[in-house]
Amino acid sequence: MAQHYQSAQHNQSAQRRQSGPFLLGDKVQLTGPKGRMNTVTLEAGKTFHTHRGMIEHDNLVGLPDGSVVTSTSGDEYLALRPLLTDFVMSMPRGAAIVYPKDAAQILAHADIFPGATVVEAGVGSGALSLWLLRGIGPGGTLTSFERRDEFAQVARGNVTSFLGAEPPNWTVTVGDLVEELPNTAAPGTVDRIVLDMLAPWECLDVCADALRPGGVLLCYIATVTQLSRVAEAIRHTGMFTDPNSSETMVRGWHVEGLAVRPDHRMVAHTGFLLTARRLAPNTVLPSLKRRTSKTDFSDEDVELWTPGLLGERQSSSKRARKVARQATNQAELALGSATETEDPAEPN
Repeated sequence: MAQHYQSAQHNQSAQRRQSGPFLLGDKVQLTGPKGRMNTVTLEAGKTFHTHRGMIEHDNLVGLPDGSVVTSTSGDEYLALRPLLTDFVMSMPRGAAIVYPKDAAQILAHADIFPGATVVEAGVGSGALSLWLLRGIGPGGTLTSFERRDEFAQVARGNVTSFLGAEPPNWTVTVGDLVEELPNTAAPGTVDRIVLDMLAPWECLDVCADALRPGGVLLCYIATVTQLSRVAEAIRHTGMFTDPNSSETMVRGWHVEGLAVRPDHRMVAHTGFLLTARRLAPNTVLPSLKRRTSKTDFSDEDVELWTPGLLGERQSSSKRARKVARQATNQAELALGSATETEDPAEPN
């Protein structure tokens, strides 16, 4: 039986304070002399400890964003409110996260817009959920599905920890998308569907039923074998436009005076994005004129490109439960701090 999570402890918008002086309950990112970053949640009477001295949380309260504070050893730390990019890269993880470079492309390629009705399958650690919630705004609706309860707890904890409350327009369902989506969304009512799972080709029929004509289906997949199989499965349904696929690689640059060169390291392949749009009912997609190519394959060929035969890495339940406790503790801390602060949404 599926489990549906929607907290009673959410405010009207669950929108994090983006500016203003630091208050109790705010997250603050402290960057030390060597560039090492640490994120703390401000609590009355607490102290940030490091081998380079200590910083009292109370000394940060009331300071404007972007201030410099000095530890007891004399070292200076830059205090900034962490960006969403910073948070998702350091939050507790039960499953691999969708990296910011891919999340940005997902918002663009899936055309996530304010007020959209979005379905997400494979909630993982909640990184993509945070980006989608920001994209749809308080007027949109995000329905997330996750097979593993531990991962759902991690995601709910991380989202609540960052926003300070669980958004009222977000629901997490623990269960299989194929079984639960028809019970959650009426046919033709969903604007966008984002699938982050091993076998998205198993969910195409229910996704097609839920999407509005013209709606966008986006699959985030890790390997070329998955990419090929889901692309051919989408074509085989006859209910979508021809799929488009891409990957994003980001290379930073070192710029200091006349020393301008690419960074020695780069964020290369993390996953593929594949998008297709829902056709109107009873519509036949016109055939595209293509050059002759070696595209013929048999069912046996397709069956060889399955996650089971290729090897599937699973996060252990023990580790997932541990990360879920960490995320839940951070969420409870954020909720408790918000309750103690009289008006956290208004700067002093």
